[in-house]
Amino acid sequence: MPLSHPPPRTLPSHRRRSSSSSHLHTATNSANSMSPPESPSLHPHHILIVALFFAAVSLSTLLLFRDADYSYFASSYSFRFPTVFPSASNDSATTRNEYPLEKILNEAAMEDRTVILTTLNEAWAAPNSVIDLFLDSFRIGVRTRRLLNHLVIIALDQKAFVRCQAIHTYCFLLVSEGNDFHEEAFFMTPLYLKMMWRRIDFLRSVLELGYNFVFTDADIMWFRDPFPRFYDDADFQIACDHFTGFFDDVHNRPNGGFNFVRSNNRSIEFYKFWYSSQDTYPGYHDQDVLNFIKVDPYIFDIGLKMKFLDTAYFGGLCEPSRDLNQVCTMHANCCYGMDNKLHDLKIMLQDWRYYLTLPPSLKRLSIISWRVPQKCSLDALKPSDSPETSVQED
Repeated sequence: MPLSHPPPRTLPSHRRRSSSSSHLHTATNSANSMSPPESPSLHPHHILIVALFFAAVSLSTLLLFRDADYSYFASSYSFRFPTVFPSASNDSATTRNEYPLEKILNEAAMEDRTVILTTLNEAWAAPNSVIDLFLDSFRIGVRTRRLLNHLVIIALDQKAFVRCQAIHTYCFLLVSEGNDFHEEAFFMTPLYLKMMWRRIDFLRSVLELGYNFVFTDADIMWFRDPFPRFYDDADFQIACDHFTGFFDDVHNRPNGGFNFVRSNNRSIEFYKFWYSSQDTYPGYHDQDVLNFIKVDPYIFDIGLKMKFLDTAYFGGLCEPSRDLNQVCTMHANCCYGMDNKLHDLKIMLQDWRYYLTLPPSLKRLSIISWRVPQKCSLDALKPSDSPETSVQED
């Protein structure tokens, strides 16, 4: 009676091809029934091969899971739990544009290719700073929340770009070679002037891409949808620090912080002329230069249709919109210093929230008005014995 042999061991499916020598050895033993059975075993070099194979598989699996786990953590950290300003050197993926400007504009544009643009630097991007108040105004305004879908924030430095990505959908990093715009740009300093002129040049490029835009400073609160108040036949329309009462009066004092521009040959040529005029008027910022060139014959030669927006709808601290039933936007203009600006912007939002709680009958009576300016009052900036001066910050 032949002796029974132990059954061959079954290896995992991914290793069965390497076990053929064991199967052959077992078959040879079965054919030679008169020979005493030998215990199935692997030669030493087979054991070494198997051990090395297991080690290689184990090491590869460990590295794979480690990388996958790290990638998941990194992704979660960047998008789910972002820090305010992570180091650019450690998080380079979040400090460069993933998409070109034209793709971002196309995604954000309205049906008529209109986008809303604002600029942001590190000084205005900190939590509970200007950008948070700006976005909050859209959320609580009348028919303004939907407009956030068309807002593109143009970051002027990497830290502002990282913050933008944490709080908004459409962000674009505008790199300015040789210029660092992360600090607060105080009114009329060289940094301020460079920033303002860089903005004009960028807006010209948006027009050349075929997009209309509403440009708005981030220290402008959006309380109502402004589009019904825009003129249908204007190429360039702009808010004012002072409005004379007539939309076509060149004596209006425009403010470059808010304008609606339609893309066409006239507006593109106008922005080129505006930007080049800084050489004609060195040391002046874009708003002053606009005041110089708004009566230039070249404006009439190119046929630009320029109109000025009424402060009844587009007000500011220079000249507040008096009727909260009519106001669309309010600008913290005529204000110097970040702390003063933040103080008055917060009060402005408080006043608006209180207005929204009133019943319609009391709203119609216009029983409340703005409690600002307070810290932004120009009188607080003047020494008591100094002659009256003009001090403002866009």
